[in-house]
Amino acid sequence: MTKEKTILSGIQPSGKLHIGNYFGAMRQHIRMQEEGDAFYFLANYHSLTSVSDGKRLKEYTLDVVLDYLALGLDPEKCTFFAQSDVPQTTELAWILGCHTPVSLMEKGVAYKDKVANGLNPNIGLFTYPVLQAADILIYHSHLVPVGEDQKQNIEIARDLAGKLNRAYDRELLIIPEEYIVKSVATVPGIDGRKMSKSYNNTINIFDEGKVLKKKVMSIQTDSTALEDPKDPDTCNVFALIRLFADDDTREEIAGRYRAGGYGYGHAKKELLGLIEGYFAEARDRRKKLTENMDYVIDVLREGGIKARERAESVMEPIRETTGLFRSFEM
Repeated sequence: MTKEKTILSGIQPSGKLHIGNYFGAMRQHIRMQEEGDAFYFLANYHSLTSVSDGKRLKEYTLDVVLDYLALGLDPEKCTFFAQSDVPQTTELAWILGCHTPVSLMEKGVAYKDKVANGLNPNIGLFTYPVLQAADILIYHSHLVPVGEDQKQNIEIARDLAGKLNRAYDRELLIIPEEYIVKSVATVPGIDGRKMSKSYNNTINIFDEGKVLKKKVMSIQTDSTALEDPKDPDTCNVFALIRLFADDDTREEIAGRYRAGGYGYGHAKKELLGLIEGYFAEARDRRKKLTENMDYVIDVLREGGIKARERAESVMEPIRETTGLFRSFEM
């Protein structure tokens, strides 16, 4: 990967970020800011499919900014911005939507999952992949680091870029490369299912004190007696310990599991200490950042300016080619 490559990824500010978000996406985003021209955005348009409280959405958005900055995202090394600061995104989404078969949207995994779970999806969720394609294509992105569960949406973005290019017989959009992040295994929530805000089973990145302790101590385990040997590979607590512990600590704790005389309560206390230690410095940085919100807003503002400039350079030839002239400057 070279510095000339544009990297694009985003995250929804639809609630407090949890350790599944961190190990699944955020850690990779922070690492990859060193490996290319990185654009990272807060997908607040996408959040509207599930969040209808404006005050909460604004709070969630600023929370995500604080989290990323505290965890090491450097606005000098990447472009960090809010999706809503780039109106060209929704402009391109409409154009792409006019070249999108309804049958393609009906195949969307997220849409089908919501229907299968008995939810009544809105049109925003139905057309979500088109807006996501616009997110990717509006910056002429080359690489889009995502998990395996987002692979279909990258394929849709590639497909729609090709459709627009062929419709006007001109390379208006760069077709992005598939870049599937080989992430950690699924991060379990406190109930053993995949950690997700939808399941209300999360441990948030910056939980602390009694809140953090209560969540860790409530992680579901089986009924194996304290004195009996246990299999660390089938334990939800150890699955989380594995994420935070170094190799030596991980092997030491696994050995205690197998030897017997080591209860799940012991393991939960180990996990609690590991989480507290892992995020300690970031937690301190976040508290200091909350005292300087002018700086936090400035980071978004500067990122939004850079993102709009890139997006406008992509949209100009698209407007010209599609005949969407403007009689005045915006």
